[in-house]
Amino acid sequence: MIFPTFVRHIFGSMKKTYLLFALLPLFAACSSKIQITEAHYERAETFLQANISKLVYHLNVQPNWLADSSGFWHVTQTRQGKRFFLTDLVLQSTTELFDHVLLAQKLAEKTGKTVDAADLPFSMIRFEGKNLVLFRFDEVTWKYNLESLELIRQDQQERSQPGLSPDGKLQAFTKDFNLFVRNLETGEEQQLSNGGKYQYEYANTYAWSDIMVGEGATRPENLFVNWSPDSRKLLTYIADLSKAQKMYLLDFSVDTLFRPRLLSYYRGSPGDTTVVYYLPVIFDLETGTETAIDVPPIPHFIGVSFVWSENADSLHALYAHRGFKKADVLKIDAATGKTNVLLSETSDTSVEYSSLILQRIGSDKVLFSSQKSGWYHLYLHDWNTGNLIKQVTNGEYVVKSVLHVDEEKEIIWFVAGGREPGRNPYYNHLYRVNFDGSGMKLLTPENAHHQVSLSPCKEFIVDNYSRVDLPTISVVRKMTGGEVVFKVSEADASDLFVTGWRPPLQFTAKARDGVTDIYGVIYQPLDFNPRMKYPLIDYSYTGPHTSITPKSFSDGIFNIINPFRAFGFAVMVVDGMGTAQRSKAFRNVSYRNMGFSLDCHVSAIQQLGGIYKWIDTTRVGIFGHSAGGYDAGRAMLQYPEIYKVGVASAADHDHRMEKAWWPEMYMGYPVGDFYHEQSNVTNAHKLQGRLLIAHGAIDENVNPSATYKLAEYLIRAQKDFDMLILPGRNHSFGRTDGDYFTKVRWNYFIRHLLGAEPVHNYRFRTILKEE
Repeated sequence: MIFPTFVRHIFGSMKKTYLLFALLPLFAACSSKIQITEAHYERAETFLQANISKLVYHLNVQPNWLADSSGFWHVTQTRQGKRFFLTDLVLQSTTELFDHVLLAQKLAEKTGKTVDAADLPFSMIRFEGKNLVLFRFDEVTWKYNLESLELIRQDQQERSQPGLSPDGKLQAFTKDFNLFVRNLETGEEQQLSNGGKYQYEYANTYAWSDIMVGEGATRPENLFVNWSPDSRKLLTYIADLSKAQKMYLLDFSVDTLFRPRLLSYYRGSPGDTTVVYYLPVIFDLETGTETAIDVPPIPHFIGVSFVWSENADSLHALYAHRGFKKADVLKIDAATGKTNVLLSETSDTSVEYSSLILQRIGSDKVLFSSQKSGWYHLYLHDWNTGNLIKQVTNGEYVVKSVLHVDEEKEIIWFVAGGREPGRNPYYNHLYRVNFDGSGMKLLTPENAHHQVSLSPCKEFIVDNYSRVDLPTISVVRKMTGGEVVFKVSEADASDLFVTGWRPPLQFTAKARDGVTDIYGVIYQPLDFNPRMKYPLIDYSYTGPHTSITPKSFSDGIFNIINPFRAFGFAVMVVDGMGTAQRSKAFRNVSYRNMGFSLDCHVSAIQQLGGIYKWIDTTRVGIFGHSAGGYDAGRAMLQYPEIYKVGVASAADHDHRMEKAWWPEMYMGYPVGDFYHEQSNVTNAHKLQGRLLIAHGAIDENVNPSATYKLAEYLIRAQKDFDMLILPGRNHSFGRTDGDYFTKVRWNYFIRHLLGAEPVHNYRFRTILKEE
């Protein structure tokens, strides 16, 4: 009766528990049929994020810098629980910020509530001076004096003041669809606009997730004003909703028997012209004039961010044209609204404008990134003419961000990947370079993924570096040369390793073209035996705007992959051609061709099967969410000889039914036949394996209509499939610890890929609030 004994000890002695875990595959091996018990689920729960986070200590240092740059505070998990630390750069020391037990006692006394010293009920603090710490608890702001140890409830709570001018004297607000300004000293109100009306509304932008409830419902108010630095002008948008069409949802989670709530929101699909438009205007408060900026109406799903000059006589902006084949750097005259195109980035596929770097340097220079060489690089231009001064960086690597620019010394600090030979090209490294391209220096030399934060004084950097197989080392470096000043902490994963967890194996494979290297990781089952054969699950998200293969130690731990290992699955993650953070040619492979992004995954699976004999390539499954859900559905239809089981959640099964910006950027604009040809809906008749499609009923990010439409076409083709609609769930289901769909997804692969019977009605021991 080993299993009942094991269950009784699951939350007891850790060492005893995991010795018993190690016996599980032996029992399974003695049986002709794999047996899954509650013990497997309980072990899988260990690797849900809420639990696994308590098994690794000092995982990362996320610095919150003190205003004088003398140090920083951070919060992290320790053996004693969650702890706040203060690092002193002068003393080169890191100590606990306060006595956590004492503060917990004081909070309990003041509130009458139970407060756990190992898990204080707040994670953010704010310093006032050197000794006063502010935090929020129980909907109240508290002040804690680090010297006197006095805890004070702040009765007058802080309230935000939307629309406040930089000088604090004026406040913008809306009334009857128009924009007003109130003088906070005199109370006098000034009406700035007069043309506002229903669905043509000043300064009330439409937020991405604004949901309207019921028929004829009004939308939430979202005041938007962009004040000039001198508080004499402001920019805002007219939101034109007059021709915009809505998408709809039905919420069955409300407590009514027969009538669900009707929810609606404005959202355009690829090619739609019936969308929300923004018309940017400038108001001069001294003259009362309203000036329209000379740009076409801006589709809500694109948006433009305008930046004021210091003297408030002009603005600049990065303006992306619909279809995303061109992005312009605009200079705008604040008095006339006239625009001048200073720089442009163009592409025969698409310009990922949100990845472009645009940074003013003084009054006469601008730093701009471009892919015109085939790689993201930095170019220095004249701000007045747009003429190129110098290409600052070059080579076969990707510049990802600019950390700092020293205008006086003419030095740029930037983060890039792929420059160091023989290393994973996705690893971030920090560099410095002179304006003229000389003096290139690597500041983070370790062969690892580096995540850096710059001090306000621009003299120090906190660097967290790690790999999936290297626990995080957190150090303070000098800004100038990258020398390590001192180590802040080093992650301790010893308790995690006691559970049987091991880092994933990193691999390099050849892409679909047989030439290009692609990078991935494969997680082995927890009780790995090289003499056994294990089914493989492909966790996929080939969205061209990102890459998902874990690079850091924390990425390797905090994911929805690890729990699958407890059931005897191997799990693969790989970034194939068509995804981000490589060359433009690498990403362009998926343009108008996202339906074939899994070609590289298939190639990797075949190569891994040849290298690792413990991978059973006859039992391959796939799952993904959102764009990854499209992948999972597509895999089952396009590659039935490879993928036998799929779980597609919150999927955009037909890009024509998606939100406009994403398909228009990566599948193309205007909409062509390739949309139809690569739709899971129109290819539904090809299904051979076992497919589960799932969606949240109130998902406003990816409307469930495409999942319904795929179900309709599967039924027409008389295909067997499984479907789950989760009432009251939005786009984030299945990504929360212990939520219902997590178990559903496990069970689907247990039953159909592992060939075992799941435990009926298993209840999570870790019960967390669902989204």
